Order: sequence, then C-alpha cells, then structure tokens
Amino acid sequence: MSAAQPLAPLEGSARVWGTIALSAATFMNVLDTSIANVSLPSIAGDLGVSPNQGTWVITSFAVANAIAVPLTGWLSQRFGQVRLFVASVLLFVIASWLCGLAPSMPLLIAFRVLQGFVAGPMIPLSQALLLSSYPRALAGLAMAMWSMTTLVAPVMGPLLGGWITDHISWSWIFYINIPVGIAAAFASWAIYRKRETARRALPIDKVGLALLVVWVACMQMMLDLGKEYDWFASPMIVALAVVAVVGFVFFLAWELTDDHPVVDLRLFARRNFWAGTLAVSVGYGLFFGNVVLLPLWLQQFMGYTATDAGMIMAPVGLLALLLSPVVGKTIGKVDPRRYASIAFVVFALVLWMRSHFNTQADFGTIMVPTIIQGVAMAFFFIPLITITLSGLTPDRIPAASGLTNFVRITAGAIGTSVSTTLWESRASLHHAHLAETVGPGSSAAQAALSGLVSSGLTPDQALAQVNRLVDQQAFMLAANDIFWGSALLFLLMVPLVWLTHAQRAGAGGGDAAAGAH
Repeated sequence: MSAAQPLAPLEGSARVWGTIALSAATFMNVLDTSIANVSLPSIAGDLGVSPNQGTWVITSFAVANAIAVPLTGWLSQRFGQVRLFVASVLLFVIASWLCGLAPSMPLLIAFRVLQGFVAGPMIPLSQALLLSSYPRALAGLAMAMWSMTTLVAPVMGPLLGGWITDHISWSWIFYINIPVGIAAAFASWAIYRKRETARRALPIDKVGLALLVVWVACMQMMLDLGKEYDWFASPMIVALAVVAVVGFVFFLAWELTDDHPVVDLRLFARRNFWAGTLAVSVGYGLFFGNVVLLPLWLQQFMGYTATDAGMIMAPVGLLALLLSPVVGKTIGKVDPRRYASIAFVVFALVLWMRSHFNTQADFGTIMVPTIIQGVAMAFFFIPLITITLSGLTPDRIPAASGLTNFVRITAGAIGTSVSTTLWESRASLHHAHLAETVGPGSSAAQAALSGLVSSGLTPDQALAQVNRLVDQQAFMLAANDIFWGSALLFLLMVPLVWLTHAQRAGAGGGDAAAGAH
C-alpha cells in the first residue's frame, strides 16, 4: 500500500489540518458502529419491528464493513490511496443521508449495508495517509493521536445517539455525518491530492471475493434470523448454515491456491498472527456483545431513556484516554503479553461485577464497572495488535492489518447476535422457573395479587402486572448469566496470549501501531 517513492512528511499547518481531516473521517466512521446501539428501541418502534430485529441495524453495517476491509489493498493500488479515501468519505455521506431517509427496516438495513461497505477502506487508508504525513520518528505520536479518535468515538456514540433520539429524531444520528464528511473530504483532497500514490492494474480475485460475500452473509443471516425461526428446527436456517460452512471451506481452498488472493490466509501460519488475531477477535466479540446487551436491558426492563443509557456507557473512555498514551510509549519496553493479560483480567472483573446486578441497581452501581472498563480498553488494542503484527515485513503489514480487522469486525457482529439470542433463551428458562414459584400455592404471590386487586386493578390486570415483574427478573437473571460467562471466557484467554513468542524490545512497534484498531 506504500507509494513507490517515499513522500516527504508534511510540514506546519498542512500537517495539522491533514491530521484533523483524517481523524474527523475516522471519528465519523467509528461513531457509526456504536451510535445506533441506544437508539435501537426507537428505530424498531418507528419502523414497526421488534428491538431484537433492530440489531440488524448494527450487524448489517459490521458485516458489510468486514467484507470491504480486505479489499482496501487491492482498491488503493488500483485507484490510488487519496482518490479512494476521498471517494470512500463522500459515498459514506450519501449512504448516511439515505439511512436517515429510510421509511422501512428493509431499506434502512440495505442503506446500512451500503454505508458499511463504502466505509471499509477509510480506517486503513487514514492510517496510511497519516503515517506518510509525519517523520518516522513521530510515527508513534501520529498513531497515538489517531487512536484517541477511535477511543472517543465509541464512547461518544451512545451518548450522542441517546440525546439525538430523545430530543430530535433517530434520523439525525445519520444526518450529522453529512457536514463532517463533506468537510473531511474537501480538506483531505486539498491537502493530499498532490501526494497521490502510484496506481497499477491488478487482477481481482473475483471467485475469492464472491465466496467471501456468500459465506459471511449466510453466517450472519443465520445468526440474526435463528432466534425468530427457532434455529435448526427451520429448514431456512439449516440451509443458511450449510451454505455458510460449504462457502467457507471453498473460500479456504481457493484463497490458499490463488496467485492474487483477496485475503492472504498464509499469514495464519505464523503463531503470533493466529494467536493474536484470535485473542483480539474473541475479546472484541465478547466486548461488543455486552456493549449492545447493556443498553437493551436498561431501556427495556429498567425504564432508562436512550440518553440515560448512553450516559451509563459514556465513561468507558475516561481511563482509556488517560492510559492509552502511556501504553503507546511503554509498549517497546514492556512485554505486550503482560499488558494484554491485564486487559483480559480487568474485562473479567468488570463483567463479574455486572453479573451481580439486580433490578434495584441504581445509576451509580451500574456506572462503576463502565468506568473501570476503560483500563481494559487501554491495555487491549495496542498490545494485541503489536503481538499480531510482530516480525512481519512492512510490505505484509497492510494485508495482515486488513485480515485482523476483518476477523475482529466479523467477531463483533457474531458477538451481538450470540449475546441477544442467549439473552432471550436464558430469560425464557428463568421465566419458567420463576413462574413455578408464583403458582396458587405461593402465599406471597397470592398476597401480592390480592393487594393489587384491592388497589383497583382487575384480576387480569393484577396478573399482567405480576407477569411484568417476573419478566423483569427473568431478563435480569439472563443478563447476569451472560455477564458471568463472558467474564470466565476473558480469563480463559490469558493463556492464549502466552502461547505467542516473546518479542525483543521495540520489535514491530512503529509498524504495529499502524495496524491498531
């Protein structure tokens, strides 16, 4: 992805404005992965679907994004990094506008797929252009500043999304991209157009790309539709599963034998690459699944508004912003496996704390684990990406970064589907157990019912009220199960990190930073 001739770094105000333009585009892109999370109940309600069907708004963007990321290397060589970046930003603006106008859920999902696909090249290219703007000695500083935007955006997303949904309309969570995107595209073109990279016509691996789209799309549809169609009792779900598995097998066979594969799977022969990619992807999938689950629970069963749910999620960035520069500066001197282990242990602690929530939990109690989670986020990305990309030659870094990002984004989409599905199935189980204790033989239940009837409710209304309380408890217990299970999985990943080879001090630091996030 590098140009034939290394470009001289930018100077003065051009470098400052270039950094701001690239960071603004990245911020807008990353913001859109989380801004819809707290708005799902409103979007689903407006468009007449269930909140769980609404999760397609998140997963459709993530899957389309995952498919587009590995194509960045080929596209940038074909069209040039600057042209591709500016086109990607402008197409993202158009897709955002269409998302805001969408009158139905199928159309919104279609426009989110378009938005996710055109967003694919933006993050890898913003890294590449930013690194070309700075002298090599300042590469670490450039990536630390870039990382700040990718840490602040997921935090701002729920807060901004919640406020906009409560005070204006959910459409505006997409419309706000329009002025930011136009300004970022204009500034990027003005500053970088004379720094265009060399272009060359490369053959595209059409078969590999087609197989990639087929198996990823079928897998995601299976995960999202499974809970509505009773999983493998449905012929459609079975068919999707079969196509996903067969497509994946053919994809592996084709990519390992093609001369110009769309995804370089040979990277998985390296222990640090496969173990690092697995750790970052499973960790991200668990994290993202829980990030979607918490606002859903707060809004559906705890009476929180979208703004309040966003405020619960927001403080995750405080400690992450404070500690990330420290991690970036010391990663060359400290074994990154130690930092990654700290991240997993803190994630486990946070989820263990959440597994003790009850329906009486107040705002502060729910907020504390979110603040602590910032520590885990600071120690998560940079060390794991450093491990994953260590020992690779610079020409393989873009392909490796694209492949790791692809696996991570796909894992995030899987995490969302699996956590919402498990939440519903565990809630049904808990509801059945709780309902047994509210039978005619329960004196407490009968006393509660007679109390409700004496306060003016009909027997049916009193029963509905008790059922609502049982529902609230069942979904609370189900969320606790998922938090507890996720905590255990994070602890089990600590040994995985120690399977990787130790690094010499400073190995892969500058190049590894370029692959972060």
